[in-house]
Amino acid sequence: MTASPYLPRPDRAAAALCTLLGSPEDLRQPGVREAAERARDLLRSGADHDELAACYRALDTALRRNGDARGLAGGSRGPSVPGIAPHIKVAVCPGATLCARVERARDLLPAPQCAVHGTRMRKSRLGSAP
Repeated sequence: MTASPYLPRPDRAAAALCTLLGSPEDLRQPGVREAAERARDLLRSGADHDELAACYRALDTALRRNGDARGLAGGSRGPSVPGIAPHIKVAVCPGATLCARVERARDLLPAPQCAVHGTRMRKSRLGSAP
């Protein structure tokens, strides 16, 4: 997957970066933290527009490769439009020895019950590490 050809104005990209840096869950994705910290350091040091734009593109690409359809500034990291989800949420086995059961997990509903372990399954993102 490639980066979006559209990147917002520098002030909006900086705002999206600020929000991203405040989202520990998004920063856990491979390559995202490094790219975000590099963009932050360039922004703090007063780097030129072209260098910042290249860094923002790299960050956008890292986010999209990790399944974040919004990229850097394609949408809010806060509440979203009903029915649109940047990640596919699933319920997975809560046990120490994981089974292959995967169920769809809706935000406002509890995860399904695990009949083997007698507890609710835990919510995760599809493809993310446990």
